[in-house]
Amino acid sequence: MPIHFNHTILKARDSKASATFMAEMLGLPAPKRWGPFFMVTTENDANLDYMESDGEFASQHYAFLVSDAEFDSIFGRVRDRSLNYWADPGQTKAGEINHHDGGRGFYFEDLNGHLLEVITRPYGSGGWNP
Repeated sequence: MPIHFNHTILKARDSKASATFMAEMLGLPAPKRWGPFFMVTTENDANLDYMESDGEFASQHYAFLVSDAEFDSIFGRVRDRSLNYWADPGQTKAGEINHHDGGRGFYFEDLNGHLLEVITRPYGSGGWNP
């Protein structure tokens, strides 16, 4: 059997609201409850399992490879909600997108400060190498 990425757990202050935000922003089906998690499932059947957590937790980074049309839709939703976005993971290029590997990409934060990245080309696919 080939190895496939199946799921990851994201800590959240409000797991239902966080999962709903992720699904809405990425244009995915509404999250489903499974045990203590609210799960968002991507098109390749990987799950993002949101788990309620009290106290402080570290921000994580999650990247999503999307088509140009999906990029336009997601970017539109980010702008419609007046969310901050950046061209870089260091969040120094505010209000910009990048064009790595001949594609487009940007970063924005979810409700818990996790950094979400949306790209249209896999890194290295067009020869870009920082």
